[in-house]
Amino acid sequence: MSAETSTDFEPYLAPSRGERTGRRVEIATALASIGDGARVYIGNACSVPLQLLDEVIAERGRWSDLEIVFGIQVAEIPLMKHAGAPFRFTTLQPNPNLRAASEAGAVTAIPARISDVPTLFTPFGVYPVDAVLVQVSAPGPEGRFSLGTSTGMAIDAVRSAPLVIAQVNQEMPYTFGAGELRRDEFDYLVEMDGPLVELKRAPPGPVEEAIAEQVVALVPDEATLQFGIGAVPEAMSARLGQRRDLGMHSGMISDGVIELVESGALTDRRKSMDRGTMITGELMGTRRLFDWAHRNPLVRMAPPAYTHGLAVLSRCHRFTAINSAVEVSQYGDVNGESIAGRLISGPGGQPDFAEGALRCAEGLSIVALPSTAAAGKVSRIVPRVDTVTVPRHQVDRVVTEYGVAALHARPLPDRAAAMRAIAHPDFRASLT
Repeated sequence: MSAETSTDFEPYLAPSRGERTGRRVEIATALASIGDGARVYIGNACSVPLQLLDEVIAERGRWSDLEIVFGIQVAEIPLMKHAGAPFRFTTLQPNPNLRAASEAGAVTAIPARISDVPTLFTPFGVYPVDAVLVQVSAPGPEGRFSLGTSTGMAIDAVRSAPLVIAQVNQEMPYTFGAGELRRDEFDYLVEMDGPLVELKRAPPGPVEEAIAEQVVALVPDEATLQFGIGAVPEAMSARLGQRRDLGMHSGMISDGVIELVESGALTDRRKSMDRGTMITGELMGTRRLFDWAHRNPLVRMAPPAYTHGLAVLSRCHRFTAINSAVEVSQYGDVNGESIAGRLISGPGGQPDFAEGALRCAEGLSIVALPSTAAAGKVSRIVPRVDTVTVPRHQVDRVVTEYGVAALHARPLPDRAAAMRAIAHPDFRASLT
């Protein structure tokens, strides 16, 4: 399997629309091709085409209505400050970075798993898009461009949408895998250089350190890991160096994987598939991560049907999924999306990974969260949850700073007792 080819992911990709013009044009020509009332997908997270969107803002008089669709945003991008005509927004991942647009009533959410994405935005999908605006690297020696920091969310829409406009940015890293694209897979190429959105590392505190200690104790040697971003994963990365021959098959990776590789713990040698390479769909981190991933054969960007598909996850060697939550009920139902009825996130990949770990031989699914919120005033172990992101029958281990609750296939009274034991002592009586 060559680092320079993505053909092995072909069965997991949406059908390609066919040859396009691949013309290098001025921005005005590209924007003129977007019709009024269009539904437009834009790159997310660290791949947001900022400079291209600045021109969309400047030219907003072209449209009376434009629906902008995206996944997670890790920063408040300028476009969000222009909520209202012509812009309205639809997201798979509501979060605080969308607050201004949400307060203006310009944001709606689609509660979809990442594994739903391949059949969501394509022409025959549930929510087809008319145009795609993405950011790509400069062409490599082979003449292809790369989707760089974000392949997973974008690739199926790029291959199938009626119109694809790419901002070619020298700052975008060239990553190997499914996001390597020929010129004729784009309609228009616009050259615009500028810095990428970065996601700064979240420093762990004493509670996160204690949680990480509990989680890492559960992770076996040779585990194929999936985990997200935040203070607990940061604390975990510092401790996982003691493990041997770990692998990575995740929806996203951040700066912490660099230390894991450099420590010798993350080798990907014992994986059942893709040996010697880590699989991911998104890079979410700082410039250090982008530079490290640039033309790095250890990193392979894959489509969501591969990163989150149950058929793939169930075959991973010792697949170990580690995710967080807003709150967990005393019987194990996980809420990762809302606080007091207010959406702050979406399902993301958590339901996919929870089920994948349960289907995998020697698999393990872990939900890790502090026992309280609001400076200790609110318990995150509760009698019942507002929103069920992962139902109790798919939940395996729940971890707080007070210990580990093993829930899978246990009777309800045993589950409640295990969850009380890891709740903050001040709130255990409320869970009788």
